[in-house]
Amino acid sequence: MRRLLLCCGDATDPATWSGTPNGLLQAGLQTGLLQGGLALQPRRLRWRRHTWNLLQLLRSGRPGGFQYSRGFCSALLAQARLCPEQPLALLSHYPLLPPQPWPTAWRVAYYIDATTTQVLEAYGFGGRIAPALRRQLLARERRAYHQADAVIAMSPWAARSLSEHYGLAPEQVHVVPAGANLDESALLALPSPPPPLPPGPGQPLRLGLLGKEWRRKGGPFLLQLVEALERLGLHAEIRVLGVAAAELPQHPAIRQLGFIPKQQQLARFVAELRSWHFGTLFSQAEAFGIASRECLRLGVPVLAHAVGGIPATLPDSGCGHLFTANPSPTVVARWIASRISPYAGYLAWRQELACRCAEFTWATAVDQLAPLLHHPKAP
Repeated sequence: MRRLLLCCGDATDPATWSGTPNGLLQAGLQTGLLQGGLALQPRRLRWRRHTWNLLQLLRSGRPGGFQYSRGFCSALLAQARLCPEQPLALLSHYPLLPPQPWPTAWRVAYYIDATTTQVLEAYGFGGRIAPALRRQLLARERRAYHQADAVIAMSPWAARSLSEHYGLAPEQVHVVPAGANLDESALLALPSPPPPLPPGPGQPLRLGLLGKEWRRKGGPFLLQLVEALERLGLHAEIRVLGVAAAELPQHPAIRQLGFIPKQQQLARFVAELRSWHFGTLFSQAEAFGIASRECLRLGVPVLAHAVGGIPATLPDSGCGHLFTANPSPTVVARWIASRISPYAGYLAWRQELACRCAEFTWATAVDQLAPLLHHPKAP
């Protein structure tokens, strides 16, 4: 039975969902776990979205939620022209695809970073959705999980939601952390750059932020952290990769790098991340944190909040440090100062992390997914 990867978009496009579906797809194709991915195009439904939003606004005063509607999910999957009578296995990243109930000839498994309940609550998206629609979509999601062959979460945070909010027994839920969204074959061909220089006069400590959302990803906290480091005699700068310049505040510590496309400029992307002393993810809400896995894959330790699914990205202290949510900038600054000196110790720590690079790849994730998908539950 052919197994295809499914997401709310084009699973074959590296630009979809930061490259997560494509990263899994490429690793899955190499091992035979996957035989392809569906290239769905939500943008083709934009005019239907406008009509739907207007009707929702008139009916409930809340225009949001088209992407959760049964009509959207059915129309999106119809683009793939799948045969209901043909035996097929689908591995879905999106909790509401395929629309439930699906044909009896299909076997469906889910691999998600967050449940819809978590997305609506943690990210604050629920306010734009009518209560009746919310109840309906969560009921559909619940039925889908219970009908599925396997339900796999990227973190214990999402796994707890599957049990607490959707009634799945803990033994029915599995956890497999995602891999870094990097082209492994191209990555192996790149030369290894020297480690970053020790912080000092003319050479600031480099803190990296990778993502599109400055505020949600913890940018304001990093500005406070820079000030706390200055009080300890450590000059630091924030290397911001992916955030539009218009979204950033004016501050002398910020180095705006724009967007570096990994597919076309992998060498530049890798060189930038490896020049950081620490990657950071002090997010206010985060389902997982692929950016952290990319840093770890490149041997760069990460400092992060223990929020949402982030703890699953840093398996132990050898990967960086996980701070209790909303720490004092002074506490974080003192931790950094103690870890960066002596610098020889920091470099040795970093070298040990680089030796673990295979842990953070999609190949490793696929190895963990395979037995869960090859032994589905009995119908």
